[in-house]
Amino acid sequence: MEKGKYRILTLNPGSTSTKVALFENETECWSDTQRYDTDVLRSFAGIMDQENFRLEAVREALARQGTQVSSLDAVVGRGGLLRPIPGGTYMVAPAMIEDLKNCRWGSHASNLGAPMAVRLAAEAGHDRAFIVDPVVVDELVAEARLSGIPEIERRSIFHALNQKAVARRAARDLGKAYSEVNLVIAHMGGGISVGAHERGRVIDVNNALDGDGPFSPERAGSLPAGEFTKLCFSGTYNLDQIMKKLVGGGGLVAHLGTNDLREVLRRTDEGDSKAALVFEAMAYQVAREIGSRATALKGRVDAVVLTGGLAYSSRFTDLIASRVAFVAPVRIYPGEDESAALAEGALRVLRGEEEPRRYA
Repeated sequence: MEKGKYRILTLNPGSTSTKVALFENETECWSDTQRYDTDVLRSFAGIMDQENFRLEAVREALARQGTQVSSLDAVVGRGGLLRPIPGGTYMVAPAMIEDLKNCRWGSHASNLGAPMAVRLAAEAGHDRAFIVDPVVVDELVAEARLSGIPEIERRSIFHALNQKAVARRAARDLGKAYSEVNLVIAHMGGGISVGAHERGRVIDVNNALDGDGPFSPERAGSLPAGEFTKLCFSGTYNLDQIMKKLVGGGGLVAHLGTNDLREVLRRTDEGDSKAALVFEAMAYQVAREIGSRATALKGRVDAVVLTGGLAYSSRFTDLIASRVAFVAPVRIYPGEDESAALAEGALRVLRGEEEPRRYA
């Protein structure tokens, strides 16, 4: 390991792909997105059975790029579905691997990130395998957890990796540390999560996985409880169909038959009044959620931050900003770079800026 220079490999497994990238400190040297035939993936009994198959494809990518495994100073995998944990960079540990491989907290392709990372790190001759800010990051205050039904507790599942990375970037741009600022961050993609970041902790956020909060391109958002309950017991839908309405088939898909914001804007420009209304309503709901998170911070907000794929649309962000600019200055960081966020998490530990957390 050359002093001050670290080579970090990041692994981001998705349902039908794995994105691999090599970084030297903050600089990306190369990236490779491996896409898999769905028929090949179906031949595996479960997601975790794909580990050797995907790992071999990663080794092939390293060989194509002329990168020796032995040259890697750290390997970082996308964090999977684990028990609720605080944010940070975690060493991959046996207890973590056991929970992920057994899908104790749920099954998702991201569960493969840590097992693959620890094996490659071992091949490199060290134990510097990490995950960073998985979706299960849970830093909620107690009052944010409680719902009006004791049997139902609010859960923290959101775009933690991008929200935390963008929060640090926004703090730097404000000339402060993440631990010194209060931010309201809206990650806006296929799902939308809006978090209240209080001095380095996300004290309140909607459960974006299950589609709570604003409706989004693919999620229904929070619904009128009474009417939704009647729909569930109408006899028209089974459980799977109801869940599809909430996640995957809600939001823009339900109203307009598309999850593509560009298509919605095209229709709007052609005079489609329904498309215009749905577009404006989605922005309205994001703005309303931002206002809600501002109250969680008692109005002490240094910046409102808009990020994710939808933030590339200035028409969308302008609608939101027009409603929330009174809360705090609005900063826009379009897109998300999960590979860079993973590398930065490992880099903070390698540089001694942050102690690695333990999962036990």
